[in-house]
Amino acid sequence: MSPHIFVDRENRFGAQNYTPLPVVLSHGRGAHLFDVAGRRYIDMMSAYSAASFGHLHPRLVGAMHRQLERLDIVSRAFHSDNLGAFYEELAKLAGLDACLVMNSGAEAVETAIKAARRYGYDELAIPADKAEIIVAAGNFHGRTTTIIGFSDDPASRRGFGPFAPGFATAAFGDAEAMEASITRHTAAILVEPIQGEAGVIVPPKGYLAGLRRICDRHGILLLLDEVQSGFGRTGRNFCFEHEDAKPDGLIVGKALGGGLMPVSAFIARRSLMDVFNPGSHGSTFGGNPLAAAVGREAIALLRDENLAERSRILGEVLLQALRAINHPAIIEVRGKGLWAGIELDSQLVKAKDVCLALMRRGVLAKETHESVLRLAPPLVIAEDDLLEAVAAFRAALDDCATPSARYAG
Repeated sequence: MSPHIFVDRENRFGAQNYTPLPVVLSHGRGAHLFDVAGRRYIDMMSAYSAASFGHLHPRLVGAMHRQLERLDIVSRAFHSDNLGAFYEELAKLAGLDACLVMNSGAEAVETAIKAARRYGYDELAIPADKAEIIVAAGNFHGRTTTIIGFSDDPASRRGFGPFAPGFATAAFGDAEAMEASITRHTAAILVEPIQGEAGVIVPPKGYLAGLRRICDRHGILLLLDEVQSGFGRTGRNFCFEHEDAKPDGLIVGKALGGGLMPVSAFIARRSLMDVFNPGSHGSTFGGNPLAAAVGREAIALLRDENLAERSRILGEVLLQALRAINHPAIIEVRGKGLWAGIELDSQLVKAKDVCLALMRRGVLAKETHESVLRLAPPLVIAEDDLLEAVAAFRAALDDCATPSARYAG
């Protein structure tokens, strides 16, 4: 069957809220994906880290299958026999006290916002309806109306106002700017340790630890959004572990669902989590038995296969290979662990054109903000596949660049 049939059907009956590459995928294993014609691709995106453990990892599939033979969804109206263990294992992994499990990353961010506001009123004596959260410029925390209200991305905001008040913005990577934005109404600082959607922007060393000290000094909360950076992506279980920067509240998702289903969570110290009482927050699907089974196996897999350390080692290989490419179209290579952002000179080459050229060469990746190519392969990727993808990128630059900007190294 022609791939155009699948694409045309999507376009006819679906919303046009994405611009996918013109490839129709039918199955996958590990770090490889296959299209409807049977062609194999190296996955250098892993579904924005949702497939960090690779596609259809047998341990995750097995855990899901075993749970499906026992119990599916019962809602939180009742207890289930594996949710408590999931809470415990996730909280201990993060070094925090308690969890509230949701589905999407955006839901977990909304949960953190609600927790911070109520904590501000109950514990910090902020006047009613005056609580404020400081966020970073260039942030991406999701696409709900509250979250896009404090985004500075015009494409996310246009036509969706009015937006909720209660947010102030300071420069990312500048702890002093964050501190200068604190007022008597500030309840929390909310940041991504590395800004993924913005182009894998890595802050200066010591930034997160500096935010931790600032929050301690002012008695406010530090909330970290590790939906993309968590579960080994940056070479540690969580990115905050690279510095002395344990947050009061941690937002996780994507990889927690093992690439099989949406699972997210807000993890916090007990005094923050205890702002919630029955009826104040919830989700029919959040914390369901199937999610708990998959999430527990994902945590075990991260530990048993030492995937954070694998990410650190292979990340060094990836970044070294990318930085060794001598091409005038490359402005900067940024990254940490198996996560890289390559800033390209849009006068010489378009990032989207590079993605298309990579696709033709059997590698799948995606651009962001028109000038950055993001690479975030599954943590289980083989080193040979990783280097093959880098070689394809080097060739793709020449496929797309103007004659005066051909590969020089």
